[in-house]
Amino acid sequence: MTLTVELAKKVVATNYGDLPAEAIEWARVGLIDYTGVTLAGSTEPSGRIVATAIEAAEQPGPSLIFGGNARTTALNAALINGTAAHAQDFDDCSNSIGGHPSAPILPAAIALGEKLGASGRDLILAYVLGFEVETRIARGVHFYHYEKGWHPTATLGVFGSTAACAKLLGLDADQTATALAIAVSLSSGVKANFGTMVKPLHVGHCSRHGLFAALLAKGGFTANQGAFEHKQGFFEVFNGKGNYWPEKIMADWAAPFDIVYPAIAIKQYPCCGSTHPPVDAMINLVEREGLTPEMVKHVDSWTHPRRLAHTNRPDPQSPLDAKFSVQYCVARALMHGKVVMQHFDDTAYRDKDVRALMQRVTAAPHPDMLDGSDEKYLGAEIRVELKDGRVLSEWVDRARGRGADSPLPADKLKVKFESCAAMVLPADRVAALYAALEHFESLKAMRAFTDLVATRGDAASAAAE
Repeated sequence: MTLTVELAKKVVATNYGDLPAEAIEWARVGLIDYTGVTLAGSTEPSGRIVATAIEAAEQPGPSLIFGGNARTTALNAALINGTAAHAQDFDDCSNSIGGHPSAPILPAAIALGEKLGASGRDLILAYVLGFEVETRIARGVHFYHYEKGWHPTATLGVFGSTAACAKLLGLDADQTATALAIAVSLSSGVKANFGTMVKPLHVGHCSRHGLFAALLAKGGFTANQGAFEHKQGFFEVFNGKGNYWPEKIMADWAAPFDIVYPAIAIKQYPCCGSTHPPVDAMINLVEREGLTPEMVKHVDSWTHPRRLAHTNRPDPQSPLDAKFSVQYCVARALMHGKVVMQHFDDTAYRDKDVRALMQRVTAAPHPDMLDGSDEKYLGAEIRVELKDGRVLSEWVDRARGRGADSPLPADKLKVKFESCAAMVLPADRVAALYAALEHFESLKAMRAFTDLVATRGDAASAAAE
């Protein structure tokens, strides 16, 4: 039996009643975070450029473009909203996928759900199953896949989107297996484009591709259901012989669901998740020791070499580049005791004070992780040499909010949602939208949800014009 068939049978056989309460609760968490960051991301130029390039305004349809009140085709909405969801690099993460689990799935699932009249329960079931599929495949290819240079949010997220959309469309096992096989040829995304608009485009692209694969399979399109195992298939081409472990993928399926454990990691800062542990460590020192930049002679930021490979950027050249600069993010944490969206606005990365402070920040692989050990890969250490001769250090095991072992408190998640949504919606609508998200499984139709997301009157975004 091929992997696509094994996965398809699990997806088709699972019903809403099979979901544990914890999976439904974590799905609500993911939906709250996704909705907030996508509204905030809709203010960024990347989604608007995509909408203009594909002429979305000339293709009306049932699916909302977040950040405005225009509706377009489900495929267009998945692409545009997927790009917006990742535009600020503020969306949730997953230890399993080595990237962002929800942004590949939810843009396509919500857009398709609007078209189909799907309920909140339908959407949650599709989301949990898509999450399970993408993170299960990740078990079979990581972390070689990640270190090779693939962007797993996109290369693996496409399978989450495919599975979720196949479930919403009611595809049978054969059609779902075919959809996953189609998605093998639609998987793409390399880390070379991190720090540019292409990174969020990866997410929009894979979300759309997952929906596209499911729609093609529904229409009778054909594909090789052995596309993962083939000698020129996904495993061999993306990872290469000896660098993948397919036996791990189906072992202990949904026991527990991946969305339950290790669960979703909610970001507190709008920058690359690999910068978050050292940022947390620096904020701890600022709060405990009263550190100020004037006190500091030098800072060492030590992280796992896998996480440093794309964050060692001592001279960021754009706001997006700054999101991936551990030197910049640590310097901002030292200056302000926090890292917020305004630190990535326009020319903030050129600020002379932060530039001067960055010269005192050195990033390197942690001395205890030079062998590439995975044991502590989520952790980081900050070592601060003070001008008075003292040396302070702080170790964190993982960033705050990093999944079930360190969940972000509900009040902090709400604050994050409100600050993001308020960039687009008035306060009363933000409150109504949050209330709907808290009881998402009670929604009778997806349109009731997106009507709350939509702006009204003259507030339509440039993407809708």
